[in-house]
Amino acid sequence: MCGLSSCPILEKQSKGKSISSSMIGNDFIGASPPGLFVSWQNYPKVAVAPLSALPNEVSEMSDLPEKWYGLPQEKIISFRESLLRSYKTMPVSLAANPNYELMDFQEVTMSSSLLELEVKLINKPRPETSFDSFSAPMGPSAKLDKLQILENPKIPKDLDRYSSDTDAKSNTALIDLFQKGFPVSVLAKVLSSGALGVKKNRRLVPTRWSITGTQDTIGKYLIEKVKEFSVIDSIQVFEDTFFDNKFIILLLPKPWSFEQLEAWIPGSIWNVGGTSSEINISHDHEFFEGMKGYANNVTGAYYAVRLPILEYLLSQRKQAMVVVFREVGEGYKVPLGSWVCGETAKAAMQKAPKIFSKLDLALDYIGAKLKVPIQRWKQESAVLDYYNKQKTLFDF
Repeated sequence: MCGLSSCPILEKQSKGKSISSSMIGNDFIGASPPGLFVSWQNYPKVAVAPLSALPNEVSEMSDLPEKWYGLPQEKIISFRESLLRSYKTMPVSLAANPNYELMDFQEVTMSSSLLELEVKLINKPRPETSFDSFSAPMGPSAKLDKLQILENPKIPKDLDRYSSDTDAKSNTALIDLFQKGFPVSVLAKVLSSGALGVKKNRRLVPTRWSITGTQDTIGKYLIEKVKEFSVIDSIQVFEDTFFDNKFIILLLPKPWSFEQLEAWIPGSIWNVGGTSSEINISHDHEFFEGMKGYANNVTGAYYAVRLPILEYLLSQRKQAMVVVFREVGEGYKVPLGSWVCGETAKAAMQKAPKIFSKLDLALDYIGAKLKVPIQRWKQESAVLDYYNKQKTLFDF
């Protein structure tokens, strides 16, 4: 289906087997990156799985997407597929009054460094591959009998404080910890483990929901900050490509709005058998007043991309109207998670922008970079239409 000369999915199968071959019975000594995965299936009773691997196959970057930009696709799949999900089924409400087992899972998640574990399983790991558009690839899984932490976890004091503070809201904790420099992926995992929030409201949160929830919470906070600044004084274009995901980010000198448009070229993972005449452009947007509901068309990528753009605007003390063009080519063969979008957008915003005096000139430049004709993008864009038609006080 994908057309690659070698299969990155099948190449990993030896990773799953290496854990099985190292086990005595159904036990093994390993390490967590640290990491945790919470399934969304069968909600509100979900599989909660600390991630672990053989010590020589795991590092602190194994579950830290902020460190993956620039790595080959096969490398990311390889070290992700070496991670074992040893899971137990728990009701999401258990986080409001966690038992010792869940508290151990939370300590593993909050650790700031590799953590040695002894893992006792009910059955041998089953090699399998799990990909989706939200979270990073997942490796083999097995039902957990018992997990024992073999060393004292090193938990950052700020994280420990919010975990212990059962009166602090999760939104407050996420924003403050983000401002203190904690990676978004770490905050999403801690939220997923049910270690944040008012005690009676604490819940285990499926990983795919916690990623988007964390990005959206921090993003909404930054939007209100950015709205206080003056608008940019020129039309700016930023761009970057990673795993054949081309991102072109257009900043316009008007008050905050945001839109993301996506086109999947025939041969890419979500348009394997399509033709050029069948290319659809998905999009979601928000104007100055904000979005009501969820970005149902672009889904998690919307929040992943919006966040680094807001961080850039905050650093410049400016606001802007933003239009994101994402074009996914044939080289993106397996979905690796929304982190690809966020990290590519972040890389784009770290480069010097192209400056244009007129929108038409900027769109001509963007159109030359994309395979889908620029007219198609313009027809779908609500924000570009608004920019051309609406006058604001900033125009007088």
